[in-house]
Parts: sequence; structure tokens; C-alpha cells
Amino acid sequence: MSPAGRYLSPTLRLEGNTALLAGEWTLAALVPHLAEIRRALAAAMASARAWDFAAVVRMDSAAAALLWRTWGRAWPEEIEISQELRHILERAAAVPDVPLPPAAPLVSPLEVLGYFVLRGLRNLRGLVTLFGQLLLDVLHLFRHPSDLPVKEFSATLFKAGATALPVSALVGFLIGITISYLSALQLRIFGADIFIVNILGIAIIRELGPVLVAVLVAGRSGSAMTAQIGVMRVTEEIDALATMGISQTLRIILPKVAALSLAMPLLVVWTAAAALLGGMLAAYLQLDLSPAYFLDNLPRVVPLANLWIGLAKGLCFGFMIALVACHFGLRVRPNTESLSARTTSSVVSAITVVIVIDAIFAILTRRVGLPQL
Repeated sequence: MSPAGRYLSPTLRLEGNTALLAGEWTLAALVPHLAEIRRALAAAMASARAWDFAAVVRMDSAAAALLWRTWGRAWPEEIEISQELRHILERAAAVPDVPLPPAAPLVSPLEVLGYFVLRGLRNLRGLVTLFGQLLLDVLHLFRHPSDLPVKEFSATLFKAGATALPVSALVGFLIGITISYLSALQLRIFGADIFIVNILGIAIIRELGPVLVAVLVAGRSGSAMTAQIGVMRVTEEIDALATMGISQTLRIILPKVAALSLAMPLLVVWTAAAALLGGMLAAYLQLDLSPAYFLDNLPRVVPLANLWIGLAKGLCFGFMIALVACHFGLRVRPNTESLSARTTSSVVSAITVVIVIDAIFAILTRRVGLPQL
């Protein structure tokens, strides 16, 4: 038996000026005969003055809504119906006629560009404001050294620095092996095996080390800072600090920015050392360059200025990652959706800022620490 056969088919026929309804007027029974029922209803509306529901076995809200719309949201002149079916129709009549929402207006590309530009300017203004408040807090600490948030600083330094050592060393070691292996394949073709030291030294110490650590820290510590401050916003802990007269930037923001600014250069040196170790191992296995030769030539082919550039990048990256993370954490609204959205925006914005700063460093230091032709 087909699914439609389980129900008494709904019927509608005209006898004079009376529309006689019979069968089960339910959604399941109407669907197989919907087109036929619609035509019958249209014909009944044209000539029927009375509606007879005496033979209707059952009716649900879907059929009641169909009839009510067919009647033009008004009761017919005469209707013969049981009290139970009348209640069903009255419930359908009580449902307000909600108009369809208007179509979304078309947005021009210029409006989209303007939206992102204005949002970027608002975030930039927030970062500048937060930076200015940090400067005021530093001046306050010079006058009141006893207010120095030592515990908050040391806790952040441990979380963002010490706990990041294993993962940064592992990633750096693997990146060093990868770069050394791929470079060795190309250098061997031209007989320039010894230049593997130059490539690894400049690439890792000057560029890959700081950027790699910055991306890791932005995804690891930056997101954690945003989430922590965001949870404090949701639980109104920051409002409680303001009520007690405690500066939120002095106790929450400044320790995180200072600790990450200090930890990042150290992580850069640590990761660069692990990457050079991996590259030295791959060079020994691929090109048969001894570790002694590698370590002896590294200081000669990579000027010390590259190390200072890498450390300066690490300092700037750490400061901006912490500043961006705290900025988005303070913008979290008291709901979980805002917390997740701001955390995502924090990581994306921090990585973008890191790339922009790295490009600025590359332009400003293009003649520093590199061999001149």
C-alpha cells in the first residue's frame, strides 16, 4: 500500500451553493492531492455560500491554514462544523499574517571596501588608544614602583615563553631539515654545496626564525590572551576591578605585553638554533658537510647584524601580538559567540600585522647584514 493509501483522501464537491468536505483534511493526506484540492477550493469560492464539514473525519492546522487563506481570512456566510474543528480553524485564524522579509539590498563593492576600511580604522584607533594607556601606566610605575605587577608578569612569561619552548624547537628543527634538504638538491646540481651554510644562516636567523615563532605565538599565546580577557569580560571580572579602583591595563594588559615582548626574542634565538641544528644534520646526511665545517663557517658567512635584526623583529612581533590580542579581548561582548569571533579575529589580525612589520623590516634593512655586490 502506498503511503497516501493509509489516509482517507480529502474530497470537496459542490451541491448547489454548498461546498461539502469529506475525508481526512491533514497535511499527510492533502499532499498527494494538493493540486486537485486547490482547483476544487478555487471553484468552491466562486459559487459556494455555505460550507459543510459534517463528513470531515479529521483536520490539522495545515489544512485549516489552507482553508483560512482560501476564504480570504474571513469566515464564510454559512458554515456547518463541529466545535472541535471550529477550534482548529480559530487557531489558524489567530495566527497573524506576517509579511515576508524584504529582500536584502544589493551591496556595491565600494560599500564593502568602505566597511572594511572603517572597521580597520576603528581597530587602529583602539590599538593607538591602548598603547597610549600603556605609556601612562609605565609612567605611573616609575613614580610608584610598588605597583609593579610582578606576579602577573612572571606568570605570563612562563605561559607564553617557557611552555612554548618544546613546540617551537620541534617546529624549528623540522623546518631546518626541510629547507636544508630541498636546498641541497638544487645546490648539488651546480656544485655549490658549501653555500648551504649561507642559505640556512640568512634565511633562518634573519627571516624564518622570527616569522615562524611569531605565527606560532600568535596562534598559541595570542589566542589564549584574547580568550582569557574575553572570559573576564563575560564574567564581569574586569568591571569588578574597575569598581575596586584597580586599573585593568596596569594589572591585565601591561604584564602580558611586557612579558611577550621579552619572551619573543628569546624564543627567536631558541627556534633559530633548533632550525640550524636540523639544517646542519640534513646537510651532513645529504652533502656530507661535517658539523665542524658548518659551525666554523656560519659566523663568517652570516654577519652578526642578521642576529640583531632577528632579535629586533622578535621584540616588535611580541609587542604587537600581545597588543592586538589584548585589544580584541577587551572588545568581547558578554556572549560566547562574540568570544569565539574576537579570538579568531585576534589571531588573523596578529599574523597579518606580523607580515606587514616583516615587510617593513625587509625594506628598512635591505642593505644591512647582506653581502654587497
